[in-house]
Amino acid sequence: MTTNAKIGLASDHAGFALKQYVKSYLEAKGVAYEDFGCYDEQSCDYPDFAHKLGNAIDSGVLKIGIGICGSGEGISMALNKHPKVRAALVWSPEIAHTTRQHNDANVLVMPGRYISEQTAREIMDVFFSTEFEGGRHVRRIEKIPLNL
Repeated sequence: MTTNAKIGLASDHAGFALKQYVKSYLEAKGVAYEDFGCYDEQSCDYPDFAHKLGNAIDSGVLKIGIGICGSGEGISMALNKHPKVRAALVWSPEIAHTTRQHNDANVLVMPGRYISEQTAREIMDVFFSTEFEGGRHVRRIEKIPLNL
């Protein structure tokens, strides 16, 4: 894992346990983070926390983040409503590599109920050490936002 940037974190109750592991892993690596919630395993709504993280990225306060919910789908959908967020649902190191290299994803989303801590660690290591390739991928990324 190679990042000097502060990482924003967001989860719901189903992603809370994995987020706690992520926090301990980041601390062990000396990586700063900001936790936007949730803060326990009480039932809650993932958009509440996804939008806090998304707003921090939209405003430029943070450049990267990690979102976690049970399947990863809901928090990913909420995060991707933010114009400067490119959240990618990742369940393997290979997907982490491709989504950084080709899509310049800036928020890693993991499915808290479906991956192990070891897999999460491998995903984070790859995601945060893979550079965006640029080139032909730039024009594709530029087509993502809707200009309504």
